[in-house]
Amino acid sequence: MAAKLERRELGKTGLKVSCVGFGASPLGNVFGPVSEDVAIATVSSAFSLGINFFDTSPYYGGTLSEKVLGKCLKALEVPRNEYIVATKCGRYVEGFDFSAERITRSIDESLDRLQLDYVDILQCHDIEFGSLDQIVNETIPALKKIKESGKARFIGITGLPLDIYTYVLDRVLPGTIDVILSYCHHCINDSTLEELLPYLKSKGVGVINASPLSMGLLTENGPPDWHPASPELKAACKAAATYCKENGKNISKLALQYSLSHKDISSVLVGMNSVRQVEENVGAALELADVGKDEKVLAKIEAILKPIKNQTWPSGINHS
Repeated sequence: MAAKLERRELGKTGLKVSCVGFGASPLGNVFGPVSEDVAIATVSSAFSLGINFFDTSPYYGGTLSEKVLGKCLKALEVPRNEYIVATKCGRYVEGFDFSAERITRSIDESLDRLQLDYVDILQCHDIEFGSLDQIVNETIPALKKIKESGKARFIGITGLPLDIYTYVLDRVLPGTIDVILSYCHHCINDSTLEELLPYLKSKGVGVINASPLSMGLLTENGPPDWHPASPELKAACKAAATYCKENGKNISKLALQYSLSHKDISSVLVGMNSVRQVEENVGAALELADVGKDEKVLAKIEAILKPIKNQTWPSGINHS
């Protein structure tokens, strides 16, 4: 591929991340087993095709994702500054713990598994499952200390409900939070993240968008059984996927291109566990840069999804 994957500025961090980011949760065998050879080939292929941003968490596969990603990055044999690594803290297989003590221990454990001296971004994972006041008063000060120590260059927060971001960002000093990672809110079926982008920009916060396929809703195979969406939302997405298939289109590719098309979102994270998936995702991004979105088919999909547009599902403990 002669064309190069676009890099975008991530807020005020100075980092330039590939518009397609590598979601490393599948390396933790969360969607079925991935051998070490396949994992190394997948990460190597991603890097050679221009993906420089890799995202993981101790929660994925019970720390396995971090360990495998660490081995894969080492196998690249390139200077550390050529790739950008994000991991998380606060969510573990054994549960949530946003205490300063656990967060401080967490980064050392992650660096050990990743075989790195520092991560580029350390994010507090799914904060809606904790007390947001604890996040503001205890967790974020602990993250700031980790940043000052050099173990993480930048810090962020992640979660599903969008109101958690305004709650936290309105209560910390400007420039405290560098990045947010939102998921399932910039997809064909739910574009509510767009309404928040001007606010996030005003706070100087970089935006990462994950799960452009809405955790499997926008795929031909459909979502996993545990997917929390309502029956109506699942049925509408299935109808949209069927329409695409009948017209020789792939809904997953269109969904990724839809998510990539908003330039204020720095990177779209996609979980990948094979060289083929990497090539398809990079190919979709390059095609978008070259010929743009398939507006006609997208308009048809959006019409099918209109009755359930922006419908989401509850996540976390009630903060109202």
